[in-house]
Amino acid sequence: MTSITLLAAVQWIALPMAGLVFVLIQLLAAIPWLAAVLGADRRSIRGFLPQAAAILGGGAVLGGIALYFMQDKDVLGTVGRWYGVFLQLQLILDFFVLVFGLLLLAWPRGGAVAVAAFREWLRHPLFWFICLGAMFLILVSPIIPYFTLGEDMKMVKELGYDTIMMSGVLFGVIAAAMSISEEIEGRTAITLMSKPVSRRQFLLGKFAGIFLAAFLMTGVMSTVFGLVLWYKNLHPDDINAVYAAPALAEKVSAKLASWGDGPANLTRGMLWWLDESWEMAPGLILGLSEVMMLVAVAVALATRLPMILNLVFCSIVFFLSQLTPMLGQVSQRRFPLVQFVANLFDSLLPALKFLKIGNVIVLPTPPDAKQFAIYVATATLLSVVYTGIALLFGLIMFEDRDLA
Repeated sequence: MTSITLLAAVQWIALPMAGLVFVLIQLLAAIPWLAAVLGADRRSIRGFLPQAAAILGGGAVLGGIALYFMQDKDVLGTVGRWYGVFLQLQLILDFFVLVFGLLLLAWPRGGAVAVAAFREWLRHPLFWFICLGAMFLILVSPIIPYFTLGEDMKMVKELGYDTIMMSGVLFGVIAAAMSISEEIEGRTAITLMSKPVSRRQFLLGKFAGIFLAAFLMTGVMSTVFGLVLWYKNLHPDDINAVYAAPALAEKVSAKLASWGDGPANLTRGMLWWLDESWEMAPGLILGLSEVMMLVAVAVALATRLPMILNLVFCSIVFFLSQLTPMLGQVSQRRFPLVQFVANLFDSLLPALKFLKIGNVIVLPTPPDAKQFAIYVATATLLSVVYTGIALLFGLIMFEDRDLA
C-alpha cells in the first residue's frame, strides 16, 4: 500500500515537472527567431525575462493539469504530435537564424546581400502566392480520387513531393530572373557595388538569399505535407491496415511510464511525429537539390539575359533534363544522331533523373536505409558540384558586363 501511495505521489509531482520541461523546450526554441524578428537587444531581452518566467510557470501548471486530466492514450498521442508540429516549425525558423548568423560572421558583405535578398523575397507577394497555392494543392491531395486500387498513398506522396519541388523551382527561378536582371538594367547594382561590394559577392549573395527563401518555403510546406500524410494514414484505403507508432517512440514511452501515462504518451506522440518527419527528409533533400541547381542556372543567365528569356531558357533546361534520358533509350541503336544529341544534352544539363523520389515510392518494398542514404548523399554532392559550375560560369559572364 505504501509503495502504491509513493508511486502515486511521484507521478503527481512528475506532472508539473513534465509540463515545465515541455513548455521550456518550446520557449527555448522560440527565443532565436523571436529575437531575430523583433530585433531584440540586451535591454529588451532583459525586459522579456520576467514575462518568459511567467509564461514558463503558467505553462508548467497548465501542462501538468492537462496531463492529469487527459488520460486517454490516443488523445495524448495526438496532442504530442501537434506539439511536435509546432516544435518543428520553430526549429525550421531557428535554423535560418543560425545560418544567417554564421553567414554574416564568415562573409559579412556577401551575407548582407543574402539577407537583403531573403527579406525582399520573403515579403514579396510571389512568395506567398506560390506557397499558399502549393499548400492548397497538398491539402486537397488526399481527397482526390486516383483510382489506383489501393495505392492512393503512393500517389499522395508523389504528388506532395513534386508539388513542393516545383513550387521551389518556380519561385527560385522567377525570383533570380527578376531580382538580378532588374538591378542590372535599373542601374541599382552600380550603387550597391560602390559600398564596396564586389561582383562576386553580389551574385553569390543573391543566389544564397533566393535559395534560402525557397528553402524556407520547402520547410513550411513539408510540415503541411506531414499533416496530410498523418491524415491519410488515419484514413487508409485498406480498412484493415494498422497505423502503429514507430519502435523508438514505443520504447521511450515505455521507459517514461513510471513517471505517469501523461508524460509517456505525450512523448510518444511527439517522437512519432519527428520519426515521420525524418522519413520525409530524403525526398525533400532531393527536391532541394533540384531547386538549387535550377536557381544557380537562373542566376547565371540573369547576368546576360532579360527576365523573359531567362524564364524560357530555364523552362527548356528543365524539360530537356526530364526528356533526354527517354530520348537516349528510344533512339538507342536506331537513330545515331538523335542518340548523340541526347547524350550531349544529358552531359551538359543538370541530372534531374537522379533526383526523382517517385522511383523509390513506387517500389513494392522500401530500399535498404543505408544504401539509400548513400545514394541521397551522392546525388546531393553531384548537385552541389553542378551548382558550383553554373555559378562559376555566371561569375565569368558577369565579370565584363557593363553596368553603367
